[in-house]
Amino acid sequence: MKIESYEDLTVYQKAYQLTLDVYKVTKEFPTAEMYGLISQMRRSASSIPANIAEGYRRAHRKEYVQFLHIALGPCAELETFLCLSKDLGYLSGEAFDQSYKSQDSVSKLLRGLPSSLSHRENPI
Repeated sequence: MKIESYEDLTVYQKAYQLTLDVYKVTKEFPTAEMYGLISQMRRSASSIPANIAEGYRRAHRKEYVQFLHIALGPCAELETFLCLSKDLGYLSGEAFDQSYKSQDSVSKLLRGLPSSLSHRENPI
């Protein structure tokens, strides 16, 4: 399959879906968390696909890979926020498990993509 856009990348699609899921689950959080966990989780989640998209549009592979590495930061932040949300009782076990697995999948894809790009003739 030929990649025509960052939207064709599995990692982007999964990161985008993760963002949608985070927005959905945080709707149920206490309003006292509007400027705390809700805001932090939404910003970190949305930053992941945004960095993938921005990196893809850069002119050079090195810049693209840099943005993929940058996307790992908010991915790790989100992992921590998910754990906090579960431990504080804001996320049910089922919602946590689903979100955590999704975040972990995106993280693994982000870590593997740079080495995959180095084996391609035209990665972008």
